[in-house]
Amino acid sequence: MEKSKGFIESEISKAITQWEKDFLGRGSISVKTDILRDMIIVNLQGILTPAEYNVCETKGGMLNIKRTRSELVESGIEDLYEIILTVTGEKVKSFHTDLSSRTGERIMVFKLFNDLEKKF
Repeated sequence: MEKSKGFIESEISKAITQWEKDFLGRGSISVKTDILRDMIIVNLQGILTPAEYNVCETKGGMLNIKRTRSELVESGIEDLYEIILTVTGEKVKSFHTDLSSRTGERIMVFKLFNDLEKKF
């Protein structure tokens, strides 16, 4: 049986949530994944702790939290690439991410070598 687009998106969300718990020590509140052409877009809500929100009240604190969180994610990039390959069968060409210090939301974009959406 072929897997649906929604099933694959759900599997990516579950795998990234588990990676967050195992690698970062805690998971986000919610994760939503969308496959669009050759991109996998992952929206993670509730990334920051209450203490990090307090630190983000100053520009220097915000920049420090964003830099530290980005370094943490980047240090686990090989695991994230492996998740995408395992769930989709596609290799990642590039990875882009950003964190909103205001909303505590992280966006991850995995750019693939092939158009994954065409498979569905």
